[in-house]
Amino acid sequence: MALILNPGAYQKFIRPFLFLLPPETAQSLAEQALKFAPMWEALSFGLDYNHPALRADLAGIALRNPVGLAAGYDKNFEVLPSLTSLGFGYVTGGTVTRDVRPGNPQPRVLRYQADESLVNAYGFPSKGLDHAVTELEASLPNTMAPVVASVSGLDIQEIVTCHHGIEPYVSAVEVNISSPNTAGLRIFHDVNVLTDLLKGLNECRRKPLFVKMPPFPSSTRTGDGADARALILRLAILCAELGVDALTVANTQPIQDARLAVGSGGLSGKLVYHAMLRMVSELRTAVGDSVAINAVGGIFSGRDAFEALSAGADTVQILTSLIYRGPGVVRSINKELSHIMELKGLKSVSEIRQTS
Repeated sequence: MALILNPGAYQKFIRPFLFLLPPETAQSLAEQALKFAPMWEALSFGLDYNHPALRADLAGIALRNPVGLAAGYDKNFEVLPSLTSLGFGYVTGGTVTRDVRPGNPQPRVLRYQADESLVNAYGFPSKGLDHAVTELEASLPNTMAPVVASVSGLDIQEIVTCHHGIEPYVSAVEVNISSPNTAGLRIFHDVNVLTDLLKGLNECRRKPLFVKMPPFPSSTRTGDGADARALILRLAILCAELGVDALTVANTQPIQDARLAVGSGGLSGKLVYHAMLRMVSELRTAVGDSVAINAVGGIFSGRDAFEALSAGADTVQILTSLIYRGPGVVRSINKELSHIMELKGLKSVSEIRQTS
C-alpha cells in the first residue's frame, strides 16, 4: 500500500518496472489496475487530503480542492470511480468524439524521462459518444468528485452533437479546439468559425462550458509567432464575450520527433511549465475576471500549483505528473499547497490570485 500512496516509493519501486514497457502498454496496465474500483475506494482515505482552505469554485461547481485531472488519461470514461478516489477536486474524461476513431498509428507516445515530460501524438483515439455515455451511466453513482467531459470533432455539428449527448451526465463540458495531433482542428482557430461553434453550443447548453486553448508558440516576439500569440489572445477574449465559463490553458506544445509514426506530437510535463505560467498570466490580463482559468502544463508540486494560481488560474490540472509520480501525487500537491497557504496567511484558494 505504501508503494501506491507515497510518490517517492512509487518512483523507486513501481515506475522503473512500468517504464521498462512501451508507454501505451504501461498505460494499459495502469488502467487495468484502476478497473478494480473497490481497492481504490478503500485506499481513498490515504490518497485524499481534505483542508477547508483548499475548497474552490469552478464556474459554480463546488470543489473540495483545486487540483483536477486533465483530459487524456481516461479517454473513454472507463475508470472514473477509481480516478475520483485519488483525491482530485474534479476529473476530466475524454476526449470523446461522436464516432469511433482509431487515432494516429503507433508509436504515438514518447517519454522524455530526464525532463519528466511526455510527447503524445494520439490523435483522439475514441470509442465514440455512445460508449462514453454508457460508461458514464454506469459509473456516476460511484464517483467521488465532479466529472468534466472533454469533447471534440472536425466540424461544428460533430462537436455540438457530442456536447448535447454527453452534457446531461457531467458537471461541465470542455471543448478541445486545440490538439496539435489532430488534423482539422485548426479551423476553430478562425474567429468566425469559433464564433459559430460557441453560438451553436450556447443555444442548447445548460451547464458550464470550458474551452481548451492552444498554447502560445514557442517564439512569440516576431513574425508568425507574434501573430499566433495575438490570435490566441483574440480567441480567448471571444470566448469570454460569448459566455464561456472557463478556459483551460493550455494544450500540449507542438514538437517534432522522428520517433513518432506521424513525426510530430504534443509536449507535456515539466518542459512546458514556465510557458504555461506566462500564458495564464497573459490570458488573465486579457479576459479579466469574467472567465475562470484552469492551468495545465508541468504541475508536479504544491509550489507549482501555487505559482499557477498566483499567475491567474482558478484551478490546476495534472496528467504527466500522475504518470511520473503515481497516484499519491494528488495528495502531495494538495498538502504542500495548503502548507504554503497557511504560511502566507491565506484562508481560501480564491485569495491566492487576489493577493498576487
